Amino acid sequence: MDNLVTIEGTVEEIIFSNEANGYTVCEIKCDKEVITVVGYMPFINVGETLRVSGKWVIHPDYGEQLKVELYEKLLPETPEAIERYLASGLIKGVGPATAKKIVKKFADQTLHIISHHPQRLAEIKGITMEKALRIGQAFEEQRGLRDVVLFLQEYGISPTYCAKIYKTFGPDTIEEIRKNPYRLSDEIFGISFRTADRIAKSLGIDPYSKYRISSGIKYVLSRAATEGHTFLEEEMLKSYTSKLLDINIDSIEDALVSLVLNKSVYVDRNDGMSKIYLSSFYHAELGVCRKLVELSQVRYSADMEDFEERIKQVQKKEGIILADKQKEAIREAMTNGVLVITGGPGTGKTTIIKSIISLLESEGYEFALAAPTGRAAKRMSEATGYEAKTIHRLLEIGYTSNEDELVFMRTEDNPIEADVVIIDEMSMVDIILMYHLLKAIVCGTRLILVGDVDQLPSVGPGNVLRDIIKSGMIKTVKLSEIFRQAGESMIVVNAHRINRGEHPILNEREKDFFFVTRNSQNDILKTVVDLCTRRIPDTYGYDPMKQIQVLSPMRKGTVGVANLNIELQKVLNPEDGKKKQKAFRNYVFREGDRVMQIKNNYNLRWEKINGPGQEGAGVFNGDMGIIVEIDDEEQKIKVLFDDEKLVEYDYTILDELEPAYAVTIHKSQGSEFPVVILPVFPGPSVLMTRNLLYTAITRARELVILVGNKDCLYGMIMNDRETKRNSDLAEKLRKCIVGVDWLKQW
Repeated sequence: MDNLVTIEGTVEEIIFSNEANGYTVCEIKCDKEVITVVGYMPFINVGETLRVSGKWVIHPDYGEQLKVELYEKLLPETPEAIERYLASGLIKGVGPATAKKIVKKFADQTLHIISHHPQRLAEIKGITMEKALRIGQAFEEQRGLRDVVLFLQEYGISPTYCAKIYKTFGPDTIEEIRKNPYRLSDEIFGISFRTADRIAKSLGIDPYSKYRISSGIKYVLSRAATEGHTFLEEEMLKSYTSKLLDINIDSIEDALVSLVLNKSVYVDRNDGMSKIYLSSFYHAELGVCRKLVELSQVRYSADMEDFEERIKQVQKKEGIILADKQKEAIREAMTNGVLVITGGPGTGKTTIIKSIISLLESEGYEFALAAPTGRAAKRMSEATGYEAKTIHRLLEIGYTSNEDELVFMRTEDNPIEADVVIIDEMSMVDIILMYHLLKAIVCGTRLILVGDVDQLPSVGPGNVLRDIIKSGMIKTVKLSEIFRQAGESMIVVNAHRINRGEHPILNEREKDFFFVTRNSQNDILKTVVDLCTRRIPDTYGYDPMKQIQVLSPMRKGTVGVANLNIELQKVLNPEDGKKKQKAFRNYVFREGDRVMQIKNNYNLRWEKINGPGQEGAGVFNGDMGIIVEIDDEEQKIKVLFDDEKLVEYDYTILDELEPAYAVTIHKSQGSEFPVVILPVFPGPSVLMTRNLLYTAITRARELVILVGNKDCLYGMIMNDRETKRNSDLAEKLRKCIVGVDWLKQW
């Protein structure tokens, strides 16, 4: 600390600030001199008073600067300094106008009032008691947050995550972290186990601590779940955990036993193999199995003698002619407790759903339609003419009696009120969502599951649709015939060709499937941007903000979604000095941006803009919308989603939003867009697969344009590898139905 220079002054201007790590370049006015200060100083604002200690350095371009090693925020004392401090946006809910009013009323006592008597702020016109108390709370949080930031910044935890951590653990944050730093990775979305482990080591926590080993085991199982696995084999789990923690395998056994005893994990020992589950996944898999068996055991003795006559009436009413396979699917729906209908695009799945509804409605049955995402539900509604909900909405998310926990209101004690439940886009449904859905379906209700088994599996863990079909225990109708109207679309024709391992037919005149050859990734990028902004809008009239979707197999690289979003934003929603924006990580969110929710958040409140009084909670992975407002004073971003839901995002949860001019193919599941543009380029073979390509092109309704290298395209078609998922649902179904004794043991 020798030769450190210490100065005090007011922040005049922030020249540069990296929100991810808090590195800041600013100018501080000290007496009459303005000094350039550089260093890690997160959460500083213009108008704040700082005491900084550091050493003088000479920058080759910018001259003399003070490089900060220590800094401390000081509360301002004069009314002028206090007003500038409050107007800086430091305290949520206080901007320049509010700051002026408060200081005019309380002068140099302002900060004392805010800290100790915030209710008095309500004496000022325009400040409600609720807002006054909120300002006081935000001021106190700033103090606690500052300490947390200083404590965690040396571990590379960004100020944004510090705010999230402080929000979770409150005033005792530092004490809680010191006690068990692994709570960070266990409880905070976005904090890795490795970060928590680094903190633990610096705090001197024993590498063989049970906290550490238990958290490591759960981390390995959680990571496996993000790759779709519901379990890991015991030896594999121990091997992964041993490598992660750099400890011997024998040391893992005690922690694993403790996790089993406290029911955090479950060991399923069958067929000479030990499968280790996080308990929630085990109970979900077993619960799905039990309920499917229970529902499928019911057979309906519908009078099928006049079936052909009733089908004729449906065909006349709908103006259609049903093929034999479609009639078979409808007949099975009339007699089975559970039915799976699977097939690719253009094979008539929607026609079957409409016909089933028509038959059931004529007999007085009540039915419920649902799909995993808002976009898929909207499409189902448009296709059938009947209301379809998201599965989450069907299950009615709501708060518990003490208002602190969100749960599904529809359960075994309060089941869905319908005689028939029809679920579309079943390939997207993971094991947890399926479990909650089935819990809310009472025995005697028909369940019809519709989906394309050749699509990518769900983003969440499990392989539900594929496992149900694979088990051979649930009645399934597979559709393969492409109908005439669909057969006129090269999107449909080529989807089936690709699925069979055949080359697609490209660039036929007056058709809807095109390939633009470009060999370098820079040329692919330029062409994709040009297609979005000029060629497609000029030729076809599509709106690039609402109707054109760029999909990419990867996140990184020149034509990965991260870079595509930056380049597309430059031309589709450029900075103009009027739109407000908020820098976060490596992207600048801007009013007018297209964005996507990337995790399920059951707590986020929404209200419908076209239905006053309609409000609820829950925004889900894959939901897309437009940023309509950025408010630095309230530190919130408002997003209007495609289903007309308006949602407010606090700055502390911006890691749940991503730009969506381009999205990964995985994230596009369940969605459909008028136009899809797909860059085709070399990538890892584990990723560049046939069913990834198939999923991408079947997201398009009217036009597909591939841009890239034909050899890469043909390579993807030949690569029919499937990434194996550890999922035991198919085996459980076989055992449940073939051997009832197995079921009884549970």
